Amino acid sequence: MNKLIGNEFLKLRTVRSGWMLLAAAQVMVIAGISGAVARVPTAQLSGVAVKGLGHIGLISLFTLVLGIVAVAGEYRHRTIIDTFLSEPRRGRVIAAKTAVYFVAGLGFGILSAATAIITTTIWLAARGGSFDLGSTEIWRTVLGGIAWNAMFGAIGVGVGALIRNLTGAIVAALAWIALLEGIAGQLLGGAGRWLPYRSGAALANTPSMDGAGGGLSQWQGGLVLAAYAVLFIVLAVSVTILRDVT
Repeated sequence: MNKLIGNEFLKLRTVRSGWMLLAAAQVMVIAGISGAVARVPTAQLSGVAVKGLGHIGLISLFTLVLGIVAVAGEYRHRTIIDTFLSEPRRGRVIAAKTAVYFVAGLGFGILSAATAIITTTIWLAARGGSFDLGSTEIWRTVLGGIAWNAMFGAIGVGVGALIRNLTGAIVAALAWIALLEGIAGQLLGGAGRWLPYRSGAALANTPSMDGAGGGLSQWQGGLVLAAYAVLFIVLAVSVTILRDVT
């Protein structure tokens, strides 16, 4: 297992897509916070820090795509055949990818948190405000956002294994988040708070993309999102073992 994990980290470091997603995530954080702070009246600056730091969780879109590419990308380039030949126990391959991309999600979240804190501090200082790093709510948002990135990295691996077409998997995942979850949330009413993206929003103590709150408490959001991650990986392992590589 250690060799498998080491190989996955090597792939992650040497493939450009991961670095491009990481850079794009930082740009999104800086742009999002800049827009949020710049348009807020001076009298309301005290409450803008938490809103700006919510972008740490929102870049989980990038870790989701990163996890998808880890598996579906191998199917696209046919390297998955060599991977399974070197380790015929396919469940171990999916487990190794899950562990690596969970850690990669943590890395994305931590770096994005640093970017967000620095950007927020600079903007608030420029606007004559202050940034209270001792605030419990701020750190709940920061740590929740980091955890959200890690969970979505693992879920991405599951999605990539279940939908082996790279483009199809990415489109399906982003369509669910941007469109279908909002529709499903409206149809389900209060039950919509248990959906994956809204669970992540609750974990990160921030509104979801459609502006709705997660509806769950932070710890509930974390448990629900962890349950989704486990479900996707269990399904991914089962399908990968039974399905022909080609």
